[in-house]
Amino acid sequence: MKWNELHSDACPVARGLSVIGDRWTMLVVRECFLGIRRFDAMQSRLGITRHVLADRLRTLEADGVLRREAYQDRPVRYEYRLTDRGKALYPILVSLIDWANAHVPLEGESAVTLLSRSTNQPIAPMLIDRNTGEDITTRTVRAVMNEPVPPQDG
Repeated sequence: MKWNELHSDACPVARGLSVIGDRWTMLVVRECFLGIRRFDAMQSRLGITRHVLADRLRTLEADGVLRREAYQDRPVRYEYRLTDRGKALYPILVSLIDWANAHVPLEGESAVTLLSRSTNQPIAPMLIDRNTGEDITTRTVRAVMNEPVPPQDG
């Protein structure tokens, strides 16, 4: 399988990676969640080349993760805002932060601690099945490969 074919793969992990699997993409999304929406600020904070950032922003806009809004007319300048589809990536970002803090530690304290707004205490993220309230773990869930749906004649 080629990287540019992932978007049409039957596997949802492959399709998801076709949108967010690039090495800069989730960092751009992280910046948007942190309120950094303008090109120059993103470029400076990430240390990414202008060309690569412009490419990632175009791709995220085309994939419906970000929308571009003009904030200045002359010259026209844009900021990038998360769409609902982009905001739906927040649990993935939180899980990635939690995983990295536990399994890819830095010397000393982590660069990011996620705090509850109500208690100001560190959070302990977990996956819960909305239907049963059960924790989602490899012991409580099994993956079933579905048969591909044939294309409809139109």
